[in-house]
Amino acid sequence: MEMIALGLRVLLDFVFYYPLFMAYLWMIGGLDYYLRRERHKPLPDDPPPLPSYPKVSIIVPCHNEAAHLHDTIGYLFQQKYPDFEIIAVNDGSSDETGPILDAMAQQNPLLRVVHFASNQGKAMGLRMAALVAQGEYLVCIDGDALLDPYATHWMVGHFLAGPRVGAVTGNPRIRTRSTLLGKIQVGEFSAILGLIKRAQRVYGRVFTMSGVVSAFRKSALHHVGYWSVDMITEDIDISWRLQLSHWDIRFEPNALCWILMPETLKGLWKQRLRWAQGGSEVLLRYLRHMFNWRARRMWGVYFEYFTSIVWSYSMLVIFLAWIWGLFLPLPVDLQLPVLIPAWAGVVLSLTCLLQFAVAMWLDSRYERGLGRCYYVMIWYPLAFWLINMLTIVVGLPKALLKKRGERAIWASTDRGIH
Repeated sequence: MEMIALGLRVLLDFVFYYPLFMAYLWMIGGLDYYLRRERHKPLPDDPPPLPSYPKVSIIVPCHNEAAHLHDTIGYLFQQKYPDFEIIAVNDGSSDETGPILDAMAQQNPLLRVVHFASNQGKAMGLRMAALVAQGEYLVCIDGDALLDPYATHWMVGHFLAGPRVGAVTGNPRIRTRSTLLGKIQVGEFSAILGLIKRAQRVYGRVFTMSGVVSAFRKSALHHVGYWSVDMITEDIDISWRLQLSHWDIRFEPNALCWILMPETLKGLWKQRLRWAQGGSEVLLRYLRHMFNWRARRMWGVYFEYFTSIVWSYSMLVIFLAWIWGLFLPLPVDLQLPVLIPAWAGVVLSLTCLLQFAVAMWLDSRYERGLGRCYYVMIWYPLAFWLINMLTIVVGLPKALLKKRGERAIWASTDRGIH
């Protein structure tokens, strides 16, 4: 009994101290990135001239995107980069995606369309578009995203500056913010995703690129075999494959892209479960590489995600023990009077608010009005930590049970209330 009580106390300490430690680690890394690499950069709409302007292929995989195509493709036509083409992949859509794309291609020669007779999945769409692309550099966005007119310019600059740069991840910004969930995600993309990418760039390697806005060197993709068609999150997988093959991935905060996100609990759950399963699939597939000294720069991101899985299951154990104690008598040593002690809750809340304040300050140069979403972030630990914990708990078994080689295809997406 004493050992069980000791184990619960250790788990409780771990559940509290791990997010506290990571929050300060991300803030320190993010501020270091900003001070050394970001603060003296021009603003997004004032990029410096490039030494050359090689042709770029902008790839848009689409599945049932008829409602968004005029906005998405229309924004791409406004790119300020002087030499580019657009390749849209109609991946077995059952709506009017195909006819709309064909009509737009007839009106503008910059657009080419690839049609799939059936749903082949985003990774296959990206593969086929890459094979027919004329440019050495590929900019890939989702079918509902709005790419900033200068984003291509900013990302291409990294490829020209570094021959080992295999990919560049952009800076997605949230369009849907009409509900509490939408507003919370505005802060999340700054304080969690944006801050983490900055910190990971400082500490060594990034866990994943933003699948909604990324750029690639085609020769790097060819070197690693392009996107995997059997991984549920092709963006996480290609990030690991490139970095394990010693290609560099950079983060470009000036490469803005406006995206839609779920604003319902059902849509949010499906999205985060997909992310959690995809992260677990990558950890399982590339576990053997973690014992290779040449892959040592990936040890940090591997350990970070592995620890987050342990944290999620630890949180589940603590939560179940607390629930059990509410309804069934337990020995005094095993009783948890409250799930989170008062002082710990205050420290975590203040740290969370500090993290969001730092991140929103960093991102204020790219988006005005972030402060309006700041005060709703007090709900983030309660709502999103619980969702993320549960999706990891469910996602790991799904990854373990998934058949190797099973094709990952499109599923319906919650585009938010807008």
